[in-house]
Amino acid sequence: MAVRSTSSMAEFRAVVQPPGLLDRNSGEHWAGRLYVRRYSPYLTRALSDTPVTPNAVTWAMIAVGVLAGLALTIPGLAGAVAAVVLIQLQILFDCADGELARWRGQRSVTGVYLDRIGHYLTETALPIGLGIRADGGWDQMGTYTTLGLLIAVLVLLVKGESALVTVARTEAGLPLVRDTAAVAAPRASLLARIRRAAGRAPFFRAFIAIEATLLALAAAVADALHGGLSVTRALVWVLVPVAALTAAGHLLAILTSDRLR
Repeated sequence: MAVRSTSSMAEFRAVVQPPGLLDRNSGEHWAGRLYVRRYSPYLTRALSDTPVTPNAVTWAMIAVGVLAGLALTIPGLAGAVAAVVLIQLQILFDCADGELARWRGQRSVTGVYLDRIGHYLTETALPIGLGIRADGGWDQMGTYTTLGLLIAVLVLLVKGESALVTVARTEAGLPLVRDTAAVAAPRASLLARIRRAAGRAPFFRAFIAIEATLLALAAAVADALHGGLSVTRALVWVLVPVAALTAAGHLLAILTSDRLR
């Protein structure tokens, strides 16, 4: 591990953000590449001389994500703005935990597991919070809360479909496979063309935390301008078939690719 007092920020950044981390195919969110990774090393460096562990930062990421879902249930613009801010903080923590682990050489399976749990909890809490918001709050939960729960289940299904690829390969005695574009591509040419078309209109990103909160904020602004909750409720109705289509399409994509071969 380098010593903070003798390491410049450039040297520190070279360790915590190794080559390839910000590549388009690395799985890094666009917000990370665009701006969060520019500032996260400053938080990571501040934490590097403290007893805070990488897993503790991951726990903070989990808590902030769940709070974002709760914030969406607050009526008016305040709740939607709070959710957006909290998710921005979450992605900062999500960057910092891995950076701190790389700096200290403390990578762990537990950290990877907690990171996955954090994203699962956040991306299911947000549609539930949106549904409660569309119903008018905790004391008026009804149809839209139910729809939010349905969306959350479908989001979990999509995530489970991905996770079960590793489970299936392990139980079949097959080695792990990197989820590259070549491996993920459908073997049938028609399905490959459909997948490329879907990539140009990535509606499935509506369930990723940053995009989800930005959509909720846009709906909240429209509701504030027009009065009522009609736009937020319309958003919930739109997300139900989109979530169902995403779950079905993702399953088909896995079954027709080389991920299970």
